[in-house]
Amino acid sequence: MAAIDDLKHLLSEDVRELDVLADLLSREKDLLGDADVRALEDVTREKNSLLEGIRERAKQKIRLLVNIGYKPDAGAPSRFIRASGEKELYQLWSTADSKLRFCQSVNENNGRILGHLQKRLSRITDIFRGASSQQKLYGAKGQQTGVSSSTVLASA
Repeated sequence: MAAIDDLKHLLSEDVRELDVLADLLSREKDLLGDADVRALEDVTREKNSLLEGIRERAKQKIRLLVNIGYKPDAGAPSRFIRASGEKELYQLWSTADSKLRFCQSVNENNGRILGHLQKRLSRITDIFRGASSQQKLYGAKGQQTGVSSSTVLASA
């Protein structure tokens, strides 16, 4: 049962750090609106540190689960944990999972905001360079590329 207690401890640590990560992501969103680059760098460093700890604990959790009989090719660990009958362990697992999904969602939103800011900066840079009258086409990945009048798209 030491493995189960260790797993509970790791999950409790995940829940605590995922709460901190959610706060950091919220702060990151606010800083993206303010364009405070120095503060964004600090938040990014903190975020990366937290994520590294979460990744390390994920490896430890898988090792512990394997030690108590989980087979990685058997599917989702949540089914194995629920079937174990350890209600407290399953509750911690579910809580950590929902907090992780929430953080992923907020992080994706922040990524979209960052993408919009990059596009805006690109447009402003084009205006400063005097290239704003260029025609724009979209590439395979959805990125805009300028097409000058001297670019030949096809010939007959």
